[in-house]
Amino acid sequence: MRDFMLIIHFIGLTMALGAGFANLSLGIVASKLSPAERGSFMSKTMILGRVSQIGLLLLILSGFYLINPYWGALGSMTTFIIKLSLVGLLLIMVGIILFLIRKSRKENNPALLAKIRPLGIINFILGITIVIFAVLTFH
Repeated sequence: MRDFMLIIHFIGLTMALGAGFANLSLGIVASKLSPAERGSFMSKTMILGRVSQIGLLLLILSGFYLINPYWGALGSMTTFIIKLSLVGLLLIMVGIILFLIRKSRKENNPALLAKIRPLGIINFILGITIVIFAVLTFH
C-alpha cells in the first residue's frame, strides 16, 4: 500500500508543479498579447488551476498516509518540519487565490485576477522549495 500511495504522491506532485510550469509559460505568452486578447487567453487557461488543486489534494491525502512512520521522529527532522511549514504556507496561498477568483466572478471584476499572477509565481517557488526540502529530508 505504501508504494501505491507514493505513486499517488508523485502523480499529485506532477500535476501540481506541472500546472505551475504551464501557467508560468502561458503567462509569458499572455504578456505579449493585447489586453483584450490576454483576458480571453488567460480565461481559457483557468483549467490548469483546477489540475493544480487536484494535484495538491492528492499530495496532501497521500502525504497523510506516508507520514505515519515518521510521527515519533518528527521532532528531530528539521528539514521535514520546514517542508511541512512550507506546505501549510502553500495551502494558505492557494486559499487566497481561490478567494480572489471567487470574488472576481461574484463582482464580475476581471481586474482582480491580475493579483493572482504574483501569488502564482510565489506558489511555484514554494512548490520547488518544498521538493528540495523533501529530497533533503528523505535522501
